Amino acid sequence: MSRPPAAIVLAAGKGTRMKSDLPKVLHPADGAPMVRHVVEALRAIGATPIVLVVGHGADLVREAFAGDDGDLRFALQTEQLGTGHAVACGLEAVDPSAGDGDLLVLCGDGPLIRASTLRSLLENHRDSGAAATLATSRVPDPTGYGRIARDEQGRFRAIVEHADADESERAIDEINPSVYAFREVALREILPRVGRGNAKGEVYLTDVFSLLLDEAAAGRVEGPAVGVVAAVPPEEVLSVNTPEQLAEVDRILRTRQAESKA
Repeated sequence: MSRPPAAIVLAAGKGTRMKSDLPKVLHPADGAPMVRHVVEALRAIGATPIVLVVGHGADLVREAFAGDDGDLRFALQTEQLGTGHAVACGLEAVDPSAGDGDLLVLCGDGPLIRASTLRSLLENHRDSGAAATLATSRVPDPTGYGRIARDEQGRFRAIVEHADADESERAIDEINPSVYAFREVALREILPRVGRGNAKGEVYLTDVFSLLLDEAAAGRVEGPAVGVVAAVPPEEVLSVNTPEQLAEVDRILRTRQAESKA
């Protein structure tokens, strides 16, 4: 049997639009910090270790899990240089000597993700043997999300971040909700080669997928390079950037809780 997947949760953001000094991932939804909902979903599928990449308010994030952190590790991102840089920081807390296992990457401000969705992604990833698997979703309003660009045959081509997308790309409703599965060895090999030639000058984790396709085209990747699975229901996509979005997420989580008790 495959060893349990490791996981990296991106939790370093300040969340300036939240109008609060509290780290964004610690804002409460349904009575618990947002990031705890993500951690519990990962725990439900047996992920270990779970690495929280922290930055702003790092000590507060650690304190939020005090006494309940036996399966957690914390990695400090001292500079905000993008999602790829954050994952690179997180990888430093994952022991490479454990061998080539699976690694899930999620954002700590997406508390609506369910364990069943993560399980579906992981099973698809393992069944396909892909180096990396991207979970996508179709949403009525894709504003702000990375778009899934496909070729004329409908095959995955790239993830285009909103800031870099042209008018036709922004019309795409298939988006990247930032829920990923990787073969750990493949990610460690390709991530250092991601550049910063984008509108924000950051290291985008999403560029890993295009680089893997290039490697496959050159015959340097064994098996499928990139898998794409429509695994994330629209109701699990919403991430929190504003107090209004937090209120909506809180309402959804409370509704789920009430329905589970009915």
